[in-house]
Amino acid sequence: MSIKSQSEFRKLQAIGKIVRLTLDEMSAAVRPGVATAELDAVGAAALEKHGAESSPPLVYGFPGTACISVNDEAIHGIPGRRKLGEGDLVKLDVTAQKDGFVADAAVTVRVGKVSACADALARCAETAFRQGLKAARAGNRVCAIGRAVEREVRRCGFSVIRDLCGHGVGRTIHEEPCVPNHYDPRFRAKLTDGLVITIEPIIAAGSGRAELQPDKWTIRTGDGSLAAHYEHTIVITRSDPILLTAV
Repeated sequence: MSIKSQSEFRKLQAIGKIVRLTLDEMSAAVRPGVATAELDAVGAAALEKHGAESSPPLVYGFPGTACISVNDEAIHGIPGRRKLGEGDLVKLDVTAQKDGFVADAAVTVRVGKVSACADALARCAETAFRQGLKAARAGNRVCAIGRAVEREVRRCGFSVIRDLCGHGVGRTIHEEPCVPNHYDPRFRAKLTDGLVITIEPIIAAGSGRAELQPDKWTIRTGDGSLAAHYEHTIVITRSDPILLTAV
């Protein structure tokens, strides 16, 4: 969506803050031995406390409140009985709605002490986001974001999962435009003032090939390598973007 009024902006700010607080509460609950369903319950309680609803179950019928993906699971992991272990990387992805507006964000959380590779991968997802953010200016083309993200991921020695991308957001989960995490010259649409999108590097320690699992939700790396995910909902402006899901 593209913001047309201060009222729309304030409502997007409100749901963005709720998504941020929900992720913070879930992240604080991460520890060895906790089940992903328990983390999901923390997220559900946080959203309910703030009068918001999880979007994936409402829009797509997703069987959980948040997408919780562990290690080689890149995105859309279903919460369940799996317990986290020391050294795991867990991706927490929350998309929520309130008063007709939607925000989306994700973090990669280290479970206890992780390997050097896992730590570097998680840090790279965030620095790649920051590089993409620098390219997210009104007048730039969408492909400039992917170029910046991919350059940083390669500099770190990792791979972009090319099948997965950011997207427009605001009134529902997935809107136009698609925001690839790699350079693709076909995505030449210009970013416009007030446009609401996500930038979300989804990266892997291995080849970057991804496979949909038999549950029809979870996407894992094809070679079993670790994955990391970092995402914010932002508003494009003529200068620095506004991060709606950051405190």
